[in-house]
Amino acid sequence: MGGMYGLEFQRVSISGEDTSGVPLEDLHVASESLVQALLIREKYCKLAMHSFPPTTAKYLRQVDREPAEHDMRQFSTTMDALSRENRYEDVSDHPINAPSNQENPFECEWQEPVDCIFKMEGGLIKVYDSEENVEKGQPVELSYPDRETFLADQNMLLALIANGPIKSFAYRRLSYLSSRFHLHNLLNEMKELAAQKAVRHRDFYNIRKVDTHVHAASCMNQKHLLRFIKKKMKNDKEVQAYYDKSKKKVMTLHEVFESMNLTAYDMNVDTLDVHADRNTFHRFDKFNAKYNPIGESKLREIFIKTDNYMEGRYFAELIKEVAFDLEECKYQNAEYRLSIYGRSREEWDNLAKWGVHHKVYSDNIRWLIQVPRLYDVYRANKLVSNFGEVLDNLFLPLFEATRDPKSHPELHQFLKYVSGFDSVDDESKPEGQAFTKNTPEPTEWTSSENPPYSYYLFYMYANLVTLNSFRRERGMNTFVLRPHCGEAGPIHHLVAAFILSENISHGLLLRKSPVLQYLYYLSQIGIAMSPLSNNSLFLNYHRNPLPEFHARVSRVTVHGRPSSISFHQGAFDGRIQHCCTSLEAATLICVN
Repeated sequence: MGGMYGLEFQRVSISGEDTSGVPLEDLHVASESLVQALLIREKYCKLAMHSFPPTTAKYLRQVDREPAEHDMRQFSTTMDALSRENRYEDVSDHPINAPSNQENPFECEWQEPVDCIFKMEGGLIKVYDSEENVEKGQPVELSYPDRETFLADQNMLLALIANGPIKSFAYRRLSYLSSRFHLHNLLNEMKELAAQKAVRHRDFYNIRKVDTHVHAASCMNQKHLLRFIKKKMKNDKEVQAYYDKSKKKVMTLHEVFESMNLTAYDMNVDTLDVHADRNTFHRFDKFNAKYNPIGESKLREIFIKTDNYMEGRYFAELIKEVAFDLEECKYQNAEYRLSIYGRSREEWDNLAKWGVHHKVYSDNIRWLIQVPRLYDVYRANKLVSNFGEVLDNLFLPLFEATRDPKSHPELHQFLKYVSGFDSVDDESKPEGQAFTKNTPEPTEWTSSENPPYSYYLFYMYANLVTLNSFRRERGMNTFVLRPHCGEAGPIHHLVAAFILSENISHGLLLRKSPVLQYLYYLSQIGIAMSPLSNNSLFLNYHRNPLPEFHARVSRVTVHGRPSSISFHQGAFDGRIQHCCTSLEAATLICVN
């Protein structure tokens, strides 16, 4: 049987009536449950406009007998024709195009405003077309997820992953997948290497790479940051850079460093101390403190914050320098994370003004918005009175910018380059209570305790669903949910993410749940892994499950900050297609 690029690979086939290795009754129960789990994920993906693998969807249609949304045969025929011709009459005919080289990258269409009213009900922002319909409780027909349905689906999945026969089945299938991968390597490694060398112009350094799971505050390496700080200490001594609240005075850059008894000559990479070492292992507080150059929060505010006395000028310059390096590399792109906290409604406008006014843009960069789970801190400092206010501050500006772009002009321009949302914080923190039907709604959550992980995730997802539905009606870009998940903490974090998110970051705990790992594989959920970061925080490098996940054909990317290199899934596609079945078709359809 021929492989990709015309290569003839050696194949090993498994024959016989029963190739699953488990009793027929267990196979039936396991397949039925797995299909039900996949249908749940597909339902939530459709609501949020997340991607769902077409191969899996095709086999699910054989189970539920629903009409397929796309004709897969026509799709594959079209792609075969395109690959044979390998050319287009015009470059604009190509399905994927480079960004347009316009003078102002933030130039965009300004849709006319629409008359509607926003009202938060049960933690969801709902859209009404008139005051009369607000009183009647009849919102505009957009997508509004149901909390009770989510809790029922989550409980079903929690029961499924604890089921003994399903765990045995999933473990056997995962072992089978990795065995096929290693067997393929054993038989065909030399042939693949020879074919790789025969590809002209392409090697590791000039294949397309995408840096994912990278925080903008750490997008530069420590030497780059040190060089930048030294340059500013020499050239911008008298620039007013910091407002000292305790002294109630504005300090120049020279005065800031003088107060720390530091000169440009004194500083080196070791004194900068932004490298996570073994002292940060299982110490998330120390890990976060490494974002403070020389251990000083004022330097973090001056150099790597968007909202400060200088309106984020230095941070913008730093990111532009990193962007220039990416553009020079030509083949490397990045998706950096910027923070929105939910403490006030002005945060979105301040971030957008920073991006637009400083022209922080590159064809090679897009933004992901990370939302720290710090409600308990805001509540303790009396910045908010309930969790509903955090959601209101996070999403209401986005709804307003969608209703009337000119009400938040910079935000409307900035959102053009935002791809989605992330939920971040230390997952190992104990959760005071579980998310159940008796859990208070966000506007009634006035406790000083932080809500559980799945509570955060559901309400972020639910508001994103409505926002995406509203933005699609207005012809605007939509967003995805890609949270940090499974680095530490309980396994139910991964269950909530399986239902609600498009992709996740970390996913280390999947190694402890064969059923969830198998479901993530069948759903082809992307996992942005970070072995070096995990090595400094939660899991020793040699125990990292990334090679195992890759062998089992999960969609994984890998990066190691600083100086990150991430592999886009396309880099693995060739090998994947040779070592696995077409997404376990037999598993999906054997219910019938």
